[in-house]
Amino acid sequence: MPRYYFDLRDETGVALDEEGLELASPRSVHAEAAKSVADMARDAILSAPPSGRRQTMAIDVRDAAGPVMQVNFSFAIEIFRTASESRDH
Repeated sequence: MPRYYFDLRDETGVALDEEGLELASPRSVHAEAAKSVADMARDAILSAPPSGRRQTMAIDVRDAAGPVMQVNFSFAIEIFRTASESRDH
């Protein structure tokens, strides 16, 4: 079974996956990459400052022969009013 590596990329740099996962099908690789970027996105959104600045992250998937796919995610938090202002109305 082929081994795939899921490198995490964001604005601070790249974290290389040194272990990888053995996966049987391209669909399994796609699902694992989507799960990984969703986990990254959740953590980034929870810790993001409300700056409105767009943040981008990706999972770069590679195998022994090189790049296989990239899954990208970007977001920006825009606050129109604070929670306390919403309760006052």
